Amino acid sequence: MPEYRYPRPSVAADSLIVGHTAGGDQVLLIRRGHPPFEGSWALPGGFVEVGDQLGAQGEELLDAAARELREETGLEGFQLTQVGAFGAPDRDPRGRVISVLYRGECREPLPNPVGGDDAADARWVSLERVLAGEEPLAFDHLHLIRTALSGEAPP
Repeated sequence: MPEYRYPRPSVAADSLIVGHTAGGDQVLLIRRGHPPFEGSWALPGGFVEVGDQLGAQGEELLDAAARELREETGLEGFQLTQVGAFGAPDRDPRGRVISVLYRGECREPLPNPVGGDDAADARWVSLERVLAGEEPLAFDHLHLIRTALSGEAPP
C-alpha cells in the first residue's frame, strides 16, 4: 500500500425519500438506535463500505445508499438520484464525515417501513412538520432536506 500523507474523512450515503399522499407529502425517517443522537429522527443512511487494497476499495455510492435504506427501513426499489455532497467540518460529532445525499419518491399506498440494523424505528413523517422544525432531526439532516427540496446545489 502506498503511503498516504493526507487525513481521510469518512463518507456517508443518505437517502431522502418523499412519499406523495392525498393528505400531504411524507418523508421517510429512522429513529437512531445508537449514539450520536440516539433516539433522534434522521434520514436513512450510513457509512460507505471502503477498503484500502487496490481492486478492493469498497462499494459504489449509490449502492451504499440503497443498502443503508434497505438495512434501516426494509424498503428497496426506489429510483435514487444524487442530490449532492455535504461536507461542513462540524456536521458529525464523531469526526469529519462527507455525506452524499440521494433522493427518491413514491406515491400512495406508501410502503410500510420497519426499523432494522442500527435504526430503532422507521416511519413516514409529515414533511410539513419536518420543514417547520416540529420533528427535530439529527446531524444537519434538516439542512439536507431543505437543500434537496429547494432544487439548488449544496453549498
